[in-house]
Amino acid sequence: MVPKLFIAFVVALSLSSVGRGDDAKENSADGTWLPTKAELGGQAFPDEVRKSMKLVIKGNKYTVTVGDRVDKGTVKRDPSATPKAVDITGTEGPNKGKTFLAIYERKGDTMRICYDLSGKKRPKEFKTAPDTPLFLVEYRRQK
Repeated sequence: MVPKLFIAFVVALSLSSVGRGDDAKENSADGTWLPTKAELGGQAFPDEVRKSMKLVIKGNKYTVTVGDRVDKGTVKRDPSATPKAVDITGTEGPNKGKTFLAIYERKGDTMRICYDLSGKKRPKEFKTAPDTPLFLVEYRRQK
């Protein structure tokens, strides 16, 4: 189950790089983000996996580390959508060549992302349900 969880988390972390606000200070999601809560398909994400993860964002590129595994990619955001939308594309690692559709919101040093791990359709709200490929993550920027 960890490989599926790894992929889910990587996608969620990637999305966070695009969760930008409207003013100049909010415009940069660059930095290191750590997940504080996560759920996959209506179930709490395992703490031991969540605590081993780290997202680093620089511009429109991300690097996610889960334990000793690394995933890299790019994000393409649409902040004019309601809710705000983002497409995440893996360029290196387990998500190479895959695109995931997601929604996001960011408030200061906190970010929330919900995405569809199947890559087929964008979530409409920030929640998951059993027997769905939806993944919801809350992050806090590391100071």
